[in-house]
Amino acid sequence: MKQIIVPTDFSASATSAMNYAVEMAKHIGASIHLYHVYQVPVAVSDVPVVIVSVEELKKNAEEQLNYLKKGLEHVNADNPVTITIETVMGNTVDELEELCKRTKPFMVVMGSRGSTGMERILFGSTTLTAIKHLTCPVTVVPPGSSFKGIKKIGFACDFKKVVETTPTQYIKQMMKEFGATLHVLNVDYENKQFRPEVPEESLFLHTLLGDLDPQYHFIQNRDIEDGINKFAEENNLDLLITIPKKHTLLEALFRKSSTRQLVFESHVPVMCIHEK
Repeated sequence: MKQIIVPTDFSASATSAMNYAVEMAKHIGASIHLYHVYQVPVAVSDVPVVIVSVEELKKNAEEQLNYLKKGLEHVNADNPVTITIETVMGNTVDELEELCKRTKPFMVVMGSRGSTGMERILFGSTTLTAIKHLTCPVTVVPPGSSFKGIKKIGFACDFKKVVETTPTQYIKQMMKEFGATLHVLNVDYENKQFRPEVPEESLFLHTLLGDLDPQYHFIQNRDIEDGINKFAEENNLDLLITIPKKHTLLEALFRKSSTRQLVFESHVPVMCIHEK
């Protein structure tokens, strides 16, 4: 059975992503694995002092996970989904990376940020780090999003080394799982991003994805991320797929403005899949 991993810090942002993931799991017949990583808080002083015992932290985390699990099972009693829980101590992304290597999930679903300043700082930072380090697909869910099926998927493409970088099999699997239409999005402004190899690269992409009958959209916008997000909203896309390429978009993700536009400011869930 396909598995969706849902990391949670019990914030509103994480809970919203969890509810989205559960509805998605029911749609495609997947299971849910709720995952919480805790750290031992240490008081800042000349001599570090542990504030809470490890046993107490673990117990509290397990109680909260069990509470979430029971709540989900009650709400979804008429259409149940298999839910497992796990809590460990360590660094969130490091532990999540090990879990993904061990279980090879269908995807990881995370919240982008919460409504409070602390949630934006802590959970948002964790999400970006996960995008950077996890090799499995990471879907970032905006606050308040609800899963209503995925019928239109946008794939942001810069037409650079498409054969080497496009995760073709996973994109095809997504299209098959959801019965969606594929929209290839390329953003430029007055041909400033045009290169001599673009026509050839676009032909390569069509060869890779041609059996999906994709629709191509060439968007005029000075800002790539803003162009993608506006198109997604105006055309009611259900999901955006992007490839955080090494030394290009991946680095751009960690610039404040690009992060805000592409991930944090999107009203559409964004799936990040690394180069194949």
